[in-house]
Amino acid sequence: MSLRLGDEAPDFRAETTEGTIQFHEWIGESWAVLFSHPADFTPVCTTELGSVAQLKTEFEKRQVKVIAISVDPLDQHRQWIHDINETQNTEVNFPIIADPERKVSLLYDMIHPNANLTQTVRSVFVISPDKKIKLIITYPASTGRNFHELLRVIDSLQLTAKYSVATPANWKDGEDVIITTAVTNEEADQKFPKGYTIVKPYLRITPQPNKAEVIQA
Repeated sequence: MSLRLGDEAPDFRAETTEGTIQFHEWIGESWAVLFSHPADFTPVCTTELGSVAQLKTEFEKRQVKVIAISVDPLDQHRQWIHDINETQNTEVNFPIIADPERKVSLLYDMIHPNANLTQTVRSVFVISPDKKIKLIITYPASTGRNFHELLRVIDSLQLTAKYSVATPANWKDGEDVIITTAVTNEEADQKFPKGYTIVKPYLRITPQPNKAEVIQA
């Protein structure tokens, strides 16, 4: 199954290290990140799950739930968690889905035969509260993910879902944004009371609308 941006995230029932979940019910009214790792007891995956655990509060600030998945069984996940906690100086604080029959992995197209016939690649899905897929990123097994970058993208997704703006290259939360071309100048005057700069007719820069202006002393 090939999923695309805007598709509804497939629902499923699965066993995890924190009990049985029904995926859509588990997401609830939150955003969610579903990310796969190729295998338990592997070096890059160990650092990745440790990084996510260390960033859990940052995901929570954004009302984002995180959940990992691989094709390993539940007992192996639980054994591996001890290694992650020990080597990454953290406590794994999110569920890991056990998918030994590869049902969820195939549902989300996480197994790429050109890379590996049985293991999942490093897939990431960001899912909004309406259960729609807002982001898909795929890394090869040899390359660990940058979860700070994932947080940056989530900031952009949440901002652009609420306001008629887009975020420029290398944007970070708090920086200026771009007014979308669908908004006329007349509409922009009403929607962006902080004002905006017209660089080109199609390139209008405005302060991030959901940030309070800093008053200089």
